[in-house]
Amino acid sequence: MPRIIPCPDMDPIALADLVQVLNDERFDPADEESFAAAGPWLKRLAANRRFLADIAVAELKDRCGKQERENRYSSQVIMLHRASEKYFIRANFWPSPKDSVFKASGTSPFFYHVPHDHNFSFLTVGYLGPGYWSEYYEYDYEDVVGLPGERVDLRFVEKAKLDPGKVMLYRAHRDVHNQLPADEMSVSINIMEASPKLPFLAQYRFDPAKCEIAGVLTRSSSEALLALAANHDAGNARDLVESFARHHPCERLQFAALRELAAAEANMDEGLAVLARGRASPNRFVAGMAAQEMAKVEAARSWIERGA
Repeated sequence: MPRIIPCPDMDPIALADLVQVLNDERFDPADEESFAAAGPWLKRLAANRRFLADIAVAELKDRCGKQERENRYSSQVIMLHRASEKYFIRANFWPSPKDSVFKASGTSPFFYHVPHDHNFSFLTVGYLGPGYWSEYYEYDYEDVVGLPGERVDLRFVEKAKLDPGKVMLYRAHRDVHNQLPADEMSVSINIMEASPKLPFLAQYRFDPAKCEIAGVLTRSSSEALLALAANHDAGNARDLVESFARHHPCERLQFAALRELAAAEANMDEGLAVLARGRASPNRFVAGMAAQEMAKVEAARSWIERGA
């Protein structure tokens, strides 16, 4: 489960004070101990009971201008600070089943009941309300290929909630949680690891009952563009997709390129031949995904050929 960071009660600080600490060149969110050392500072910010309300009011007066510029999340999130490639700070709202937004939107917008890991580390603290619940698990990322349906040694740890003032470090590619609704509206504050490499690192959805990977959550705009490039009339566009399929350092994009090349072929057997290249790949993820894709195409052969 996430690492609990023991933090003594200390005087509150302003958001600018926390930013100053995190802007120190010695702070490295990719290093667990360095990130954990920021925990007491995050708790001191959480002890400031006015700062978040003041920011919310200022945003409303400015017609949420900063949020429009810097916030890539939904209205569940207030972006507090984004000025570094190493980290950013946000506040998250966690509604309970009693709240009108929960009744109107359901659980999906808040990622409730979706067991998952993270491809980044982050520090969190309970700021307001009783805090959301989670069922916590751990797994060994290095032992996983990443294929949907793959068995995983998913180890249950405990069910707990993010109590007010509790500081936890979620560790990338290790901690898994099935997040459950808070008993009352709650707010957490997060320091998030940020890096240009994150879109290329896998994040998984899990099925704890089966101890399986249920799907890959990571997506990038490149995957959609590969479909356009594979079907583009100009030859250099297809050459680009071919280079992705053969050499891209991200195995997920390698397979995505291969899949789009196969889909762009004139007939099904030519597409299967492209996928067979992937099935022979020394990369276990590419080979496994290509094999799964071939099985799907073969299973739909009669329907595809009937519609051709």
